Amino acid sequence: MNKGQKFSVWYFLIALIVAWLFAEYIYKPYTEGKTEVPYSEFLADLDSNNVENADITESRIIYTLKENVSPDKRPIVGGVILTNKKAKNPENIKSVVRLSDPFLIERLSSADIKFGGIARKDGLIDLLMGILLPMLPLMIIWYFIFRNMHGAGGGIFSFGRSRAKELQGEMSGVHFSDIGGAGEAEVELREIIDFLKEPKRFDKFGAKLPRGVLLVGPPGTGKTLLAKACAGEAGVPFFFITGSSFVEMFVGVGAARVRDLFEQAKKKAPCIIFVDEIDAIGQSRMRNFNSNSEQEATLNQLLAEMDGFEDNNGVVIMGATNRPEILDQALLRPGRFDRQIQVVLPTEEGREEILKIHTKKLPLDPAINLKSIAKVTPGFSGADLANIANEASLLAARRKAEKVSMNDFDLAIERVVAGLQRKTPLTPEVRKKVAYHETGHALVSCYLPGSDPVHKVSIIPTTKGALGYTLNMPNEDKYLVTEAELRTRMAVMLGGRAAELLVFNEASTGASNDLERATETARRMVTEFGMSQKLGPVRYASPSMMYLSGNSEVRNDIGEGTAEVIDTEIKRLVSEAQEQATGILREHEKVLHEVAGTLQEKEVINHEEIQAIVDREKNAE
Repeated sequence: MNKGQKFSVWYFLIALIVAWLFAEYIYKPYTEGKTEVPYSEFLADLDSNNVENADITESRIIYTLKENVSPDKRPIVGGVILTNKKAKNPENIKSVVRLSDPFLIERLSSADIKFGGIARKDGLIDLLMGILLPMLPLMIIWYFIFRNMHGAGGGIFSFGRSRAKELQGEMSGVHFSDIGGAGEAEVELREIIDFLKEPKRFDKFGAKLPRGVLLVGPPGTGKTLLAKACAGEAGVPFFFITGSSFVEMFVGVGAARVRDLFEQAKKKAPCIIFVDEIDAIGQSRMRNFNSNSEQEATLNQLLAEMDGFEDNNGVVIMGATNRPEILDQALLRPGRFDRQIQVVLPTEEGREEILKIHTKKLPLDPAINLKSIAKVTPGFSGADLANIANEASLLAARRKAEKVSMNDFDLAIERVVAGLQRKTPLTPEVRKKVAYHETGHALVSCYLPGSDPVHKVSIIPTTKGALGYTLNMPNEDKYLVTEAELRTRMAVMLGGRAAELLVFNEASTGASNDLERATETARRMVTEFGMSQKLGPVRYASPSMMYLSGNSEVRNDIGEGTAEVIDTEIKRLVSEAQEQATGILREHEKVLHEVAGTLQEKEVINHEEIQAIVDREKNAE
C-alpha cells in the first residue's frame, strides 16, 4: 500500500471529536428545554385555558404554557424541534406529535390562542438530526480515505497505479556472494550488470542493452534471489512486482498499471523491473478465446512498453517463471526477452556452496562434512538445502545440544525426503510385513551392480503416508542412464513386492507406489527411449508440453496392433524386473530373514549394518 493510502486512526478520532462538538454546541441547545407530552395532555391544556401560544409544523405542535401555570416536569427527550425563544421559562415549552385532527384550528381559535406555522424548518431539522448526524463520523472517515486514494489511474482506489515495490540496489541486501550453485546463470547476469554500470564502454562498439532477461527453472532454484543480486551488484533501483498484481476484476486496470510501472522506471533509469511469475500475465493469446479479456489487454500493453515506439533506454525488465511453455511467443522474441537463462538444479559443487552459505551462522560440529552431505542430496534445489540446514539446527536446539551434528543433518534429509516420523506404532503383523518389504528393496539394491547404495532403512511410519522407507543415495549426479541401469532400478522398486511373495506367498497394497513407478519407467523405455527390440528405435510418445514434466502420453495416431505390442512390452519389462528381484532374494534368503529380523528389532538400520550382514554371508561361503 502506498504512503498516501495508509489509513490512520487519527481520522476516526477526529470524526468522533467533530461529532461530539456538533452534538454539544449545536444539537443540544436546540433540544434542551422541551418536554415531550402526549396529545391528550395537549388537549387537556387547551380545555383548561393554560396555553399561551402555539407553533404548528408539519409533524409537531410546539406550545407554551402561561407563566402562572406550574409545568409538569417530565424527562427531556432529545428531539428535532427549534427552541421557542419567547418563553421566559424553558420548562413551559412543550412538544407534541401532531395528529390528524380536523378541529385543531377551531379549538385554538375558540380558546383565543395565538398560533402560527413554521414552514418545513422542523422537517429539515428532523432530517439533519435524525439521519445525517449518526452518519457524520462515517462521512468524515470516507472523505479522508477517498481523498487520499486517488492514484495515477484516476480511480478512487488507485486501481491504475502500479503495485511495484521499489528498492535501491544497495537496499536489496543480496549479492552474488550470497548465492551458491548459480553457475552459468551468474555469468550471463554479470554481463547485464556491466551494461548498467558502464554503458559507455558498450556504446562505442554499438552494443545495445538487452531489453529483457527471462529466468526459467524449477521452483526453489533461486530465480528471485538472482534478480535481487543483480540489483545489489549493479547498485540501481529495483522494482519488484508479481504477475498477478497487474490483473484486477476491472477492465483496463492491468494495462494502466503496466503504463504506470514503466513511467516510474523511466524516471529512475538505469534500473531493473523484475516481474515474478510472469506467466500470470504472459500466457499465450492462443489459449484465450475471449479477445477482449483483461489478461490479454495487460499483455498487449506489456508488449508495447517492452518494444514499442518509445525507447526504454536504461530499463531492463527481468521475468521469472517455471512454466515457459505457456508464454506468448511475442513476449519471447528478440527485442523483448532477448535472453532466456536456465536456472537449473545445482550440481554437487553447487550444493556444497549453498550449504556453506546456509550454515555459516550455525554452530557446526567439527565432524560435519558438507561435501558428503552435498554428495547424498542430488536433485535437491537451493530451497531444499536451506530447509535441510534449518531443520538440522531445529533438531539440535530441540535436544539442547551446543552444536549441530552430522546425525541432525541425516535426520533433516530424511524429514525432507520421507516426511516427519509418526509416533503411531504398527501392529506386530504389519510391522513384520513392512520389515520384509523394505529389506527386499535394500538387498536387491545391494546385490545388483549399478544401483544406488542404500543409506538407511526404516519401518517407522511417516506423515507422507509411508509405513516405512528405504533411502538410496547416489554417489554422483547422473545425466545419462543406460538400459541396464533402468532395468536395475525397476528390480529395486519391485524388491519389496518380491520379498512379500517369497515370505508370505501373497502381495499387499504396500507395493502400489512401487508398481506405479516401475510401470512408468517401463512405458518410457518402450515409447520414448526405443529400448524394445520388437518396436525398434521409434518414438511412440507425444512430445511433452510441460517444461517441468518429463512424462508424455502415448500418441493417439498409432494403430491398434502397435498399441497392443506396447502394452505387451511394458508388461514383459516389469515382469522380468520382478523375476530378477525374486531370484536375488531367493538366493540370499538367509540374509533376507536376518536383516528383516534386525530391522524389526531396531526399527532403523543404516548401510554399515546391512553391509556387515551381507559380508558375513560372503565370508561363510
